[in-house]
Amino acid sequence: MIARARLRAGDESAFAELFDQYAQAVYRHAVRLTGDRSTAEDVVSATFLQAWRLRESIEADGGSLRPWLLGVATNTARNMTRKARRLERVLPWLSRPDVTPDFADEVAGRVDDAGRLALAVAALRGLRTAEREVVALCVWAGLDYAEAAEALGIPIGTVRSRLSRAREKLRKLSREPDRAPGQLDGGRIHAARPAQEGNR
Repeated sequence: MIARARLRAGDESAFAELFDQYAQAVYRHAVRLTGDRSTAEDVVSATFLQAWRLRESIEADGGSLRPWLLGVATNTARNMTRKARRLERVLPWLSRPDVTPDFADEVAGRVDDAGRLALAVAALRGLRTAEREVVALCVWAGLDYAEAAEALGIPIGTVRSRLSRAREKLRKLSREPDRAPGQLDGGRIHAARPAQEGNR
């Protein structure tokens, strides 16, 4: 485990260890929050720069620094998203560049399929930012409630309630009202209902 005292003191080799140990986790988290690999790379860079600036805020005692670092990454992604939205409002004549998928990118254990990622991002856009962040930390990054609370600087009860609301919303968003009989829904197959006698 990386010595917190070394990090707090600004030991560059300790920060190199921190990067080596957690860069992949931060990248995966950023991809899930932003839905864009290029933006996620920017989030990783900005996260470790911010972690360096915030090094004195690291608690002297404690376990893994992963929750703290994912909290920094969450705030960084949130700020970058806000800046991008402001830029879109101020400069509406600028067209968004086409996102070219990086097929060589094996980093971060890939969300195996671009189609699944697009569906997940579309569903997550239906959530409030605070709910989306809790889903990313608890469901995808695998933090427990206490670690997510630490990462976001909020009470554990707030993490639980946000996650509960987010799950309910995602269930509703994933339902397709015009689904044909026999189509899949969340891994379950819905069989066609038998026609009632009066409806034939």
